[in-house]
Amino acid sequence: MLQSDTFSPSHSGSPVDAPGVPAFLTVQLIGSLRIRRGDTVLNARTLGGPKPRQILEILLLSLGTPVSKDRLIEVLWEGHAPAEALPTLESYVSVLRRNIQPGSGKLGPLRTTTGGYVMDAAMVDLDVFRFDQLLRLAQQSAPETALQLLQEALGFATAPLLGDELLPAWAEDERELHNSRVLEATVLAAETAATLGAVSESIDWAQKALTMDPLNERAWEARIAGLERTGRYAEGLQCYEKCRRAMVRELGCAPGPGLKAAHARLLQATAENEGELSDVLSALLVLHGQLSRTPTPAAEAAPQIVRQSLREATHVINSFLLRAMSAA
Repeated sequence: MLQSDTFSPSHSGSPVDAPGVPAFLTVQLIGSLRIRRGDTVLNARTLGGPKPRQILEILLLSLGTPVSKDRLIEVLWEGHAPAEALPTLESYVSVLRRNIQPGSGKLGPLRTTTGGYVMDAAMVDLDVFRFDQLLRLAQQSAPETALQLLQEALGFATAPLLGDELLPAWAEDERELHNSRVLEATVLAAETAATLGAVSESIDWAQKALTMDPLNERAWEARIAGLERTGRYAEGLQCYEKCRRAMVRELGCAPGPGLKAAHARLLQATAENEGELSDVLSALLVLHGQLSRTPTPAAEAAPQIVRQSLREATHVINSFLLRAMSAA
């Protein structure tokens, strides 16, 4: 991970372009690269070529933390650096400086450090940096504040990170790290909204999280819990079955205890509210309890009663299935 933990506060404006005046930069790395310097807007095509652009992106992802020349060479040439890599790197940095901080030399945001380079966090407002800071603050805040921070953070996450970098392995690694943070923020938003009683909002956030990761148990729990709280029991059961099948197919395991408990509650609620299906769902509850290995004290005291209940439950379900097949 190239990200620094140094916080750069957002700025309300940028100084007007002027020769020799160090430039403050507002940078977008989520989606297509975009850099605003005063009234000037730069993009991926106006930074002097692919390698200077990648140097800038790598330094921005380590905002406020120096990156050594050796590290830059390793990343840029993926372990196969040419003999003239060092002077080539330095020439790329010179090209980059002329484009992002013309007239400022080494006094702009891109600084030289001992054996490397650094982007000055006090002179750069970076969208990825702000996203990560908002997520960290949300994780430490009370629910109402946390949800506001998460909504603001997720407002940045509307496109893939480094959308202009399609081939380098380092860019794909950074995208995966960023995607994991976006997923965490989305799941946390779903859970936080549920805590605040904003059930519909919670369901929406949970669905967005599942679009990103169909095997995320926390997202499934948030969505199913939301459907349960709004009385959408049948839809909740369908969600559980979809979750169960995905986990068995992809992971070779069943849903965890939280999801199983939600499933049992949904079956119970449906059995109490659906007249025609009441007997079938009650039978499923009996079988569910046995398969979950949570026998009641009465069952332990009278195993013959348990066996009889299981036989009756199986008969009810088989009869229902036979009728359904006949009707079809």
